[in-house]
Amino acid sequence: MLLLFHGLFSSLSPLPIRSQMFAAEENVDFRIHVENQTRARDDVSRKQLRLYQLYSRTSGKHIQVLGRRISAKGEDGDKYAQLLVETDTFGSQVRIKGKETDFYLCMNRKGKLVGKPDGTSKECVFIEKVLENNYTALMSAKYSGWYVGFTKKGRPRKGPKTRENQQDVHFMKRYPKGQVEIQKPFKYTTVTKRTKRIRPTNPS
Repeated sequence: MLLLFHGLFSSLSPLPIRSQMFAAEENVDFRIHVENQTRARDDVSRKQLRLYQLYSRTSGKHIQVLGRRISAKGEDGDKYAQLLVETDTFGSQVRIKGKETDFYLCMNRKGKLVGKPDGTSKECVFIEKVLENNYTALMSAKYSGWYVGFTKKGRPRKGPKTRENQQDVHFMKRYPKGQVEIQKPFKYTTVTKRTKRIRPTNPS
């Protein structure tokens, strides 16, 4: 009888411990986990491709990728202002390429914005940050705290001189005139009339 009681007690004793574990997990701050996952590379998931323009709040024009030269002097619909934006992670990291020139928007170690034909470097990866005023800021994934920014004349600002709260780094996404967002379509398996159907056999 004593052994039976001891076995019953042993089987029930872990329950309070598990309850404490679940209670502790409820107090876990998942923001750190989400931030780490956002910064992690993702080479498995399907890349999302978008086409839009980036309107500069200070210059009143759009970012242009003119080969190796970058500016924010593009008019709405300008061919050099049309940007192909590809997600680099499941979160907010992106690579930005000029549709016309095939050059990528990058930031070098001096904080200068440059165009590069090869966008595989982390210098060509930016973190999209949606601000409280609904503008978007682009922070370098390699040089934390350095942002894409432009002066009122549309000239690039160097990364070390930028801050998130500056209007120079605030942009608004706009689709080019007559354009819609580019998406690579999913491939679905469709059922056609030629599909063989299993017919029930007639009972003999």
